Amino acid sequence: MTTIQDSDMHTFGAELPAMFDGMKLAAVATVLYIIVRCLNLKSPTGPPELIYQDTPLSLYLLKSCPMLTKEYIPPLLWGKSGHIQTVLYGKMGRVNTPSPCGVRKFLPMQDGATATFDLFEALEEHSTGDDITMVICPGIGNHSEKSYIRTFVDYSQRRGYRCAVLNHLGALPTVELTSPRMFTYGCTWEFGAMVAYIKQAFPHTQLIVVGFSLGGNIVCKFLGENRSNQDRVLCCVSICQGYSALRSSLLSMSSSNIGDAELSKLCTATSLMQIDDSVMRKFHGYGTLKEYYEKESCVHYMHKIAVPLLLLNSLDDPLIHQSLLAIPRVLAEKMPNVTFALTHHGGHLGFFEGAVLFPQPLTWMDKVIVEYTDAICHWEKNQPACQKSRQQDTNCCQQSTE
Repeated sequence: MTTIQDSDMHTFGAELPAMFDGMKLAAVATVLYIIVRCLNLKSPTGPPELIYQDTPLSLYLLKSCPMLTKEYIPPLLWGKSGHIQTVLYGKMGRVNTPSPCGVRKFLPMQDGATATFDLFEALEEHSTGDDITMVICPGIGNHSEKSYIRTFVDYSQRRGYRCAVLNHLGALPTVELTSPRMFTYGCTWEFGAMVAYIKQAFPHTQLIVVGFSLGGNIVCKFLGENRSNQDRVLCCVSICQGYSALRSSLLSMSSSNIGDAELSKLCTATSLMQIDDSVMRKFHGYGTLKEYYEKESCVHYMHKIAVPLLLLNSLDDPLIHQSLLAIPRVLAEKMPNVTFALTHHGGHLGFFEGAVLFPQPLTWMDKVIVEYTDAICHWEKNQPACQKSRQQDTNCCQQSTE
């Protein structure tokens, strides 16, 4: 029988504190490793990747929009996590959100629906001295009362822009639906009605088109649907959209081998898709949900947009699969009016800035949009009439001399 000597017990007892200290260090190291990995703390910051063609307008924008060429630095402790940026945008919205004062407009639609939008007048004169209106389409199920919209509107007002913000059908809890229809992924009817109202009410205003997330799909589709929709439009800015609803929903499937069974399973995933399949795709005359999502995506219309177009996405956006970013990349490589900016960080409509922990009220996204639109406004104002990008007839100079 083996016995433990007193000296052995003494030695073992002396080693216990060291063992516990080692276990504590291992636990701390594990927690730190998880934190570093989850918060992506080792990910380097840098300027956005820019894809564009070498044109006079592009070179001018690079000089006039330093935020597109300088490093975007998110908050140190959590800003490199796209998931945290997205959650903070979704739950908190923005910090110290302002409350801009606007007037709500109601527009009756032909099918009995009632579109609404909020109109906010500019608080300062625009730096060009011109009358310029931003027509803004928010993200899915959003409206003018969302904090990220309020922050952006307030900032734009102070920079000399009138702002018109669409409220998606069914999004405002205080506004009842007047027809059996709510907002959908690609329906441009309400946005078009708002734009038509602005053009009629302010015959001398020029338009800046801005779309966030799902709103980016709507505004790009709207501009590409009909060339006349681009009249009086100076430029368009799309933030964090996915470009193709079908591809984003069915990334794990081959788009050429999608059957009704797979789509039926997909329909049960969310109530919005159930509504799309059972009501909206039939309302718009589509035979299948696949056809509906395919035809309602702006990817089929963006090549028809002639005005300057800025497409902005984040590489760590958890809602937009990275494979979808090939769409704006290829478009910018082929079309001289398109600039694609891809940041390393920012999440989905996050793009917070701040030193360590607390974010600033204004985001990098807010400032980049206004910086870009300011540059376009000055570019257009300084161009001869026959050379302006919004002009439909590229031969006007020759016609005027004949």
